[in-house]
Amino acid sequence: MRTRPTLSWTPTADLPPGTTDPGPVADALRAGGVLVLSGAGMSTESGIPDYRGERGSLRRHTPMTYQEFTASAQARRRYWARGHLGWRTFGRAAPNAGHRAVAAFGRAGILASVITQNVDGLHQAAGSEGVVELHGSLNRVVCLSCGALSTRQELARRLEEANRGFEPTPAALNPDGDADLTDDQVRDFRPAPCAPCGGILKPDVVFFGESVPPERVGHCRELVDAATSLLVLGSSLTVMSGLRFVRQAAQAGKPVLIVNRDPTRGDRHAVTRVALPLGTTLAALADGLGLPLDEQDEQDARH
Repeated sequence: MRTRPTLSWTPTADLPPGTTDPGPVADALRAGGVLVLSGAGMSTESGIPDYRGERGSLRRHTPMTYQEFTASAQARRRYWARGHLGWRTFGRAAPNAGHRAVAAFGRAGILASVITQNVDGLHQAAGSEGVVELHGSLNRVVCLSCGALSTRQELARRLEEANRGFEPTPAALNPDGDADLTDDQVRDFRPAPCAPCGGILKPDVVFFGESVPPERVGHCRELVDAATSLLVLGSSLTVMSGLRFVRQAAQAGKPVLIVNRDPTRGDRHAVTRVALPLGTTLAALADGLGLPLDEQDEQDARH
């Protein structure tokens, strides 16, 4: 039986209310040195659902845990069948206005860096550089035996060859690229082993129940230390992997600003939470700073 990870958080009545005034965020961006921490809500406008919003996938879907994945061949079959089908949609997702705005902030030199809790690669696709993928990336696959890395595109090709005719209809797509399929639909799916050694393949992401590598956490802590302020975008901060950086910034006296429509676990540490849609809000902030969302438009404006 699958055990649901501890992923929920219930807002309390003493949390400060959200606002519709993005002015403090604009002020922080003008000051520069902003460290962005983004979550699943950043990608919902790209068609990738979040975990905990009004239609979040946790209402109907329990993510795979590291313990279950490593212990059960059946769990791995289910994961790769659902993940293979979900990848066809997940891999086609395009950056939205929010991702493009963050990239524009980076080109303008007003960001210290970007840390993302997402595994979709959309910040990089939008043009952001030096993005720290806190939870890894679905674009890579790692062997648990020999440590070899390969691309998700290569694995998709191998899985297509091993499972010709695999075309079930999923009920929904989840934030981790996992499509909702029944046990009957995945019963005959054949996962692919590591090509060099025959070992177990796993997406190069941090599963629930797995720890973020300590060196990655240390790097992120250094980025918080070096930043002027911390801007949280589209994260409920329910899990400690992101919340610890909010707490670190607040304890150091650095302003924490949050753009998220719903209350977050970090609200009490923030100087403001802007309860507005991410894409339009970030695009408006970029416009107010005179920053085109697209690099080509920016180059044209210089000539």
